[in-house]
Amino acid sequence: MGVSTASPEKGICVVTVDFPPVNALPVQGWYDLADAVRTAGRDPEFRCVVLTAAGRGFNAGVDIKELQQDVGHRALVGANRGCYEAFAAVYECEVPVVAAVNGFCLGGGIGLVGNADAIVASDDATFGLPELDRGALGAATHLARLVPQHLMRALYYTSRTATAQELHAHGSVWQVVPRAELADAACGLAREIARKDGYLIRLAKAAINGIDPVDVHRSYRFEQGFTFEANLSGVADRVRDTFGKDPFGKAPFGKEDQQS
Repeated sequence: MGVSTASPEKGICVVTVDFPPVNALPVQGWYDLADAVRTAGRDPEFRCVVLTAAGRGFNAGVDIKELQQDVGHRALVGANRGCYEAFAAVYECEVPVVAAVNGFCLGGGIGLVGNADAIVASDDATFGLPELDRGALGAATHLARLVPQHLMRALYYTSRTATAQELHAHGSVWQVVPRAELADAACGLAREIARKDGYLIRLAKAAINGIDPVDVHRSYRFEQGFTFEANLSGVADRVRDTFGKDPFGKAPFGKEDQQS
């Protein structure tokens, strides 16, 4: 359980996240993930990092239960900063990062894959930001890197998800494969990248980040201000406390675990 690293072959580092039952990360988990990715990127032996997850899904965002158990705002501030650090670590990693996505990729998971350099997904993968259903905001910055602007807005406002096949059609997912083939497919792409000269691939990553039309750090930090406002106003708690219930009635809706 936690964040682990391995090197299955020369030039490739695999960073695996494992926080049962749904990979909803506690505050420290986001920092651990950031440290693992940054450390791998700094290692001259590696030319590509594969970010993957064990269990039922890739990532379900932050651990809402941790937020609910905090009578103040320490957990919220910690989650905001931890997510920021993890997302930034993926974006700033000195070598390309390939995200290998299985199952659900929600909330903070979108922040990770939206900042990755390439995405390989299993055919059961779904991507979305259910933030409005869970008393939160954020990561629209990263969802906008995966789908066109108007689709991003519709997905954000409705909390709907998009499939791996749909994102592949939009060009943001490199390859969709059966779940049993995900690890091999992700490592296959990483292997192709790792064949490049180690110094040159680092220059390429820095150059591409330098011409990015969106400052992802500033944009996401701006979003986080509204997340904190939602919590200070009390609306976040009110929405989280009714998660799984129809706001216009008493019928339950949604099948996800109570994580975000």
